[in-house]
Amino acid sequence: MASPAFTQVYAALVAVVNTKFPQVGELLLRMITLRLRRAYKRNDKHQLVAAAKFIAHLVNQQVAHELIALELLTLLLENPTEDGVEVAVAFVAECGSVLQDLSPKGLHGIFERFRGILHEGAIDKRVQFLIEGLFALRKAKFQGHPAVRPELDLVELEDQITHQASLLDEMNAEDELVVFKLDPDFLENEKRYEDLKKTILGDEADGGDDDESSQKEEEEDGEQMRIADETETDLVNLRRSIYLTIMSSVDFEEAGHKLLQIKLGPGQEMELCTMLLECASQEKTYRRYYGLLGQKLCMINRVYQDKFEECFVQQYSMVHRLETNKLHNVAMFFAHLLGTDALPWHVLAYIWLGCRELSEHLGVQRLKERVSDPSLHADFESIFPRDSPKNTRFSINFFTSIGLGGITEELRGYLKSMHMQQSEEDPSDETHRKRQRKCC
Repeated sequence: MASPAFTQVYAALVAVVNTKFPQVGELLLRMITLRLRRAYKRNDKHQLVAAAKFIAHLVNQQVAHELIALELLTLLLENPTEDGVEVAVAFVAECGSVLQDLSPKGLHGIFERFRGILHEGAIDKRVQFLIEGLFALRKAKFQGHPAVRPELDLVELEDQITHQASLLDEMNAEDELVVFKLDPDFLENEKRYEDLKKTILGDEADGGDDDESSQKEEEEDGEQMRIADETETDLVNLRRSIYLTIMSSVDFEEAGHKLLQIKLGPGQEMELCTMLLECASQEKTYRRYYGLLGQKLCMINRVYQDKFEECFVQQYSMVHRLETNKLHNVAMFFAHLLGTDALPWHVLAYIWLGCRELSEHLGVQRLKERVSDPSLHADFESIFPRDSPKNTRFSINFFTSIGLGGITEELRGYLKSMHMQQSEEDPSDETHRKRQRKCC
């Protein structure tokens, strides 16, 4: 539960133990089921994801019956929430291959429920993209998500013991087994355990372990020193794969699905964002394809949202070096991300003056509503300054000259009230009144 990355390994271990001690496998299944129910009631997403993943791989190893998987999916999708649907998508991705073989009708019903959720359109776009990706994974017959990896397929079919469990059953986790109790017949039980171990592993189990360990030591001593690659060949190949995927895809949905299938190392998401922005800037005219692809990545994974925010800062810091065509394409790309809320608007705090493309995406009225949002006032201080009448007046005149004077009405009111306060303090000052009439 604390190490979800090794869930498949633990499930394989449980499957092996379950062949000799089925009581242990059944008890473990009950304990995980109770933890899952407890996490669901407490809205603890982290524990729920870990427990669901463990149950999925127990189903893959045939330790748990597929009925509990269908019950869990029905529970998560009965009253769909964003977190519930996200957990359900991840669960189907883990054990969908087994469910397709063991219960195709049940899995079909689950996917029909996913389809209904998509048609309702009541959940976040990011979760809708996840569901669409799951349908694509099903169409590819869960390629890349095998039920059991070959190296973890340790139990023969005739040795498998499957336990039936239900989320609605009353279960006893037998928590008393967790507490240490002194065994009065310790020596006798130890002898019985040794006899049982010899029966399972054979008489030469101990000697075999020693031989294997010595053999491993010899192999490690004889292993040649590995040479570290400092030429960044892997990084170059990754960039080439990303570029070819972007340029060869028919539409942004296909490109997004293929890009998400590429295995990225920690921090390599930035390479994907940089390559996407670079491809967009190289076009002769801006293509909406790149904006839609960037929007999909941001909606599916918030990591890409953070990386595109870093790209925004980098591009703005070197904007004076960009050619006119590249500058236009980059501006249109980020305007699309802002206009679709794929990129948070607080990135505008990094710039001094905005662009006109936002008004083309949102319209003047919606743009006015966004810039008038009280929660964003601090981020717009550099675009709509209120530190001095001179800067305020310059901002008003600038936006008026480019046809966006409507978004400065609030700023005009602020400037007017500022002049009225100054007039009350100094009634004889006529200069401020003249400037006020000329500007407003």
